Amino acid sequence: MSAARPYIPQPGRRSAPTAAFPQDRRRQLLVWWREIDRVLLGLILLLMSLGTIAVMAASPASANRLSTSDVTLSDLHFFWLHIRWQFLGLCVLIATSLVPHELARRGAILLGAAMLVALVLVPLIGVERNGATRWLNLGLQFQPSEFLKPAFAVILAWILSWKVRDPGLPVIGVSGGLLGFIVIMLMAQPNFGEAILFVGCWFVVVMLAGLPIKRILTLCGVGLGGLVLAYVFYDNARNRIDAFLGGGTAYDQVDLASRTLLGGGWTGTGLNLGNNKMRLPEAHTDYIFSVIGEEFGLLACGVIVVLYLAIILRVLVRLVDEDRLFIILAASGLIALFGGQAFINILMNLQLFPSKGMTLPLVSYGGSSTIAQCFSIGLLLAITRRNPFLSREAFDFGGGAAKARKAGAQKGKRR
Repeated sequence: MSAARPYIPQPGRRSAPTAAFPQDRRRQLLVWWREIDRVLLGLILLLMSLGTIAVMAASPASANRLSTSDVTLSDLHFFWLHIRWQFLGLCVLIATSLVPHELARRGAILLGAAMLVALVLVPLIGVERNGATRWLNLGLQFQPSEFLKPAFAVILAWILSWKVRDPGLPVIGVSGGLLGFIVIMLMAQPNFGEAILFVGCWFVVVMLAGLPIKRILTLCGVGLGGLVLAYVFYDNARNRIDAFLGGGTAYDQVDLASRTLLGGGWTGTGLNLGNNKMRLPEAHTDYIFSVIGEEFGLLACGVIVVLYLAIILRVLVRLVDEDRLFIILAASGLIALFGGQAFINILMNLQLFPSKGMTLPLVSYGGSSTIAQCFSIGLLLAITRRNPFLSREAFDFGGGAAKARKAGAQKGKRR
């Protein structure tokens, strides 16, 4: 067999296109391993391992609560299901992290467009559960907002990075319009907690994009006003806030979670020796942090909190030497969504936040939500891949904003 002839460009013809991936799969994996943030990957795997143990502890409570006279669920029913979903999630995480960041950006934009369409379909053909219509059943039941979150962070970073090319583009208005549409669709479900999470992500990314202080203060005022209006005119928000402040069914549920959290003291009762968890609703999802507190102790809860903080800090440290605005904004948005959801769930278990059906990322039991969280982390790993032998110059936020304003002023004078 003769060797392949080398490519020789002809006059008037373009050069041969470069392959998106290395030809050799082994070489591709070596490049991935060299460029990936291995510390972040290790922290994520550690968190998922602790989550597996936590679901094992919480599974008997939920299985006993959901068993009927016709169907009796085994104590480890949710644990075995969780193992399967975690395996699928890890496959999604690794596969996503292997994708080049340009392809990852395009894929996230397409996913975001599809999830926006799905969000519109939810009120029409969605599945109702616990008084809320948030899920679609298209062979596999999933919550579109879960998959929209990582896509939204990337789309938002993409829109705001337009100002590097043309400072005159109304990127704040475009991104704000997209946010407004998503918030309206979420509140119609109703899903006020997720709406707050999207707003928080938008606020973080917009601030990092170089928004002036005056406009930031104005946005804070608008946000506070929106919260007041939501309390006055939006029943879901008002009921949750009233229950949190004045007591009621939702508050009693959170109060039970708090008692479960403190029931094990500093070191816990031991695996499967907790009693309070058996009366706790959604022990394997929303209130798994309380189960950890009862069976493994407050020290274990502290380890979980420190682990989340370490993941957030690791991403921020990784971005210190980054010189591309899109990468900085996208990674910041993704970690803001991840960390925001984690600490909302933890604060809810500590009676410091109104009751909200929001899982603890990568720790709580989840089906499609686990896949969505793993996709989000895989996307984060993909866009922060970096050749360790290439030095970078840190992005100058102040200088970049000043150059953008100067270019806009010069463009106005020419007109």
